Amino acid sequence: MESVFSQIINKKIPCYFVAEDNYSIAFMDINPIALGHVLVVPKIQVDYLFDLDPEIYSALWNFSKIVAAGLKKTITCNRIGVSVIGLEVPHAHIHLVPINTVSDMDFSNKIDISSDELDNMAKAITNKI
Repeated sequence: MESVFSQIINKKIPCYFVAEDNYSIAFMDINPIALGHVLVVPKIQVDYLFDLDPEIYSALWNFSKIVAAGLKKTITCNRIGVSVIGLEVPHAHIHLVPINTVSDMDFSNKIDISSDELDNMAKAITNKI
């Protein structure tokens, strides 16, 4: 079954697009834990991150580094936190979250954000990559 991320990749449903390369795509999380919360997803649907082909796995992390650099230039923060949980969508993905403290990575604390804010943030990050 095609995951929601595969549907985004295949342009069947919209996203707040940030960037993409041959192997991966980055877009805003629509249920973020912080302003600037980005998802980086391999274009191939594999449920478990460590089941990815080594080339795609490496490419995903290299692309995440590029996106994180753009995110860091866009949002004032101490670090870009990284998390791989992989339970909510059966498609491997990396969370990039602007953080100042460890507690900023608490996934039980979602923030309210408008569609316009998501769109503006996606464009701002894209412009910094």
